[in-house]
Amino acid sequence: MATVYLILFFFLAPLLILYICHISKTMKKIGAVVWAYIVGLILGNTGIFPQGSKAFHKLLAGQTYLPKEKALEYLDQGTITSSDMLLNQIHSTQDLVMTIVIPLSIPLLLFSLDIRNSLKTLKSGFLSLAIAIFSLLISVAIGHFLFHDNIPESWKVSGMMVGLYTGGTPNLAALATALDVQPNIFILTHTYDLIVGVLLLFFFISIAQKLLNKILPHFNGKGSHKEPIEVFKESEAPNNLLDLFRKSTILPLAGALVIAIVIFGIGGGLSLLVPKEFQMLTVILTITTLGIIVSLIPGINKIEKTFELGMYFILVFCATVASMANLHTIFQIEFLNLFLYVLIAVFGSMIIHIILSAIFKIDTDTTIITITALSTSPPFVPVVAGALKNKNIIIMGITIGVIGYAIGNYIGIFTAYFLKGL
Repeated sequence: MATVYLILFFFLAPLLILYICHISKTMKKIGAVVWAYIVGLILGNTGIFPQGSKAFHKLLAGQTYLPKEKALEYLDQGTITSSDMLLNQIHSTQDLVMTIVIPLSIPLLLFSLDIRNSLKTLKSGFLSLAIAIFSLLISVAIGHFLFHDNIPESWKVSGMMVGLYTGGTPNLAALATALDVQPNIFILTHTYDLIVGVLLLFFFISIAQKLLNKILPHFNGKGSHKEPIEVFKESEAPNNLLDLFRKSTILPLAGALVIAIVIFGIGGGLSLLVPKEFQMLTVILTITTLGIIVSLIPGINKIEKTFELGMYFILVFCATVASMANLHTIFQIEFLNLFLYVLIAVFGSMIIHIILSAIFKIDTDTTIITITALSTSPPFVPVVAGALKNKNIIIMGITIGVIGYAIGNYIGIFTAYFLKGL
């Protein structure tokens, strides 16, 4: 029953947020995405969820949750408590929601894109990706030398940070296993990154474009210095999502959702043919590729509100992932050095990236979307693209994010052992 209630909350809360944003100008100015984060953080950090015992968190060891059979076995042995079982069920539900909404959102977001125009931005995007990785390696190395005496096995944290920045949580978990990272260090690193990532995202969806346009070229598809323009009405999304319930749009939109589900199914099916560590990469590559191909079909490309529906699923994702952040223990003084290291890795790499973008004349939107795709992962690309009023950078952002997934483990392991050998 708890699972049902939690799923209903994650899917209904964004609708309530959208309605309130629709009737309140103040709420709308803050933005539905920000409110989704706030609601998720409140849910996960006000005592509604059980905290879980130390034994339970140790058993997780980098996993989101324990398989039900294994959890029941530990419960029978007395290793974990019934409260731990409930928390494990909550974690399982959170993982299920995130597993569903992201593969559905990406095709829907791609269906309305002008693919040919978007592809023009890829050249500068790849240069920006190279700059991002270089900036990350520099900032991670600086953090390692500053804190290696105060953080146990900081070289392992360095490897995890590289994987986390380039490929998100899947790479973080893979590197934690490969490097045999202590469970509490893994959990805290991920938690700190979630908090820093939220701060970074707030910056990008609020004042970043206005500030960076003063030192970087403005976006026009080629990176030349021209005033940016509003290129899509969906920039208001998801605040105007309620319009999709009109009779003229709901049936075609239902058809688009069915197509997205089919694409999800194909991606999921293909992922079963590869080793487990490559399954997430396979799903994202498949749904992105098929989403792009389907968007070239005029009848589907012209369906109204597919972008907004995809943004609704992103809102569900935002509320869910925010509910997973534990604010109760992250600012304990003994872990302050780890928090500062994560802060330096994320914001240090961003500052270096911006300086190099100015040198190589890479435009503002490309710079922001590259950092977003890597530091906060591809699901957040449409969120930031909407705030920038530029949906033509979505494909570039997702492409950069997917490349990050592919190379993150390799760069992370290399960085860890390189720093260890110094």
